[in-house]
Amino acid sequence: MSIAAHLSEADLAKVTEAVHAAELRSAGEIVTVLTEQSDGYSDVALVWCAIVGLLALVALAVFPDFYLGLYDRLTGGWAQQWPARELFALAAAVVTIKFAAAYVLQLWSPLRFFLIPGRIKHDRVRARAVTCFRMGAEQRTAGKTGILIYLSMRERRAEIVAEQAIAALVPAEVWGEALALMLPHLKAGRVADGMVAAVERVGAVLAEHFPRSDDDKNELPDRLIEV
Repeated sequence: MSIAAHLSEADLAKVTEAVHAAELRSAGEIVTVLTEQSDGYSDVALVWCAIVGLLALVALAVFPDFYLGLYDRLTGGWAQQWPARELFALAAAVVTIKFAAAYVLQLWSPLRFFLIPGRIKHDRVRARAVTCFRMGAEQRTAGKTGILIYLSMRERRAEIVAEQAIAALVPAEVWGEALALMLPHLKAGRVADGMVAAVERVGAVLAEHFPRSDDDKNELPDRLIEV
């Protein structure tokens, strides 16, 4: 899904103007990034598939008579003594079917994301934000005053990553406050307003600790970046 699904041209202009206005008051360089999702979580989906397959195997082991009788009824066969090879083949077939069914069900995005633990979402969003910061902001300014505001729509999470020069002076709680300002807007579907609120707060903090000099140059793009 592209950025146009969340923001209009007017919204993009609003974010750009907010970044430009914030940077007029400080030596900081603010980079804003929006992404649809931060990870595919295929490994998490496979873990759930394995769990479902294992549970199916456990059920066969605990209730063998029930499942073997069910199989006989479905196939129209007579009750029989099952050779070991056929028992293992049946177990393998059941596990494979359950594994595949769990995978297919998770192709439905709402279910897949519902099954992802919150801590994993948080860690993946944070990792992607740090990667974007290193690629687009870290050590790209003369004063090493780059800072990134990252918003991941599917996970409903945002991160702020700052260079060491900023992090050494500004407690992490301050960025938490900036992110909190985004929440009311994001919950109401006003993505641009949420980003602008964070930019304005970050800009005020940067202006306090890194006031703009007369020879300051705009070193990083003001526009919202889609990744």
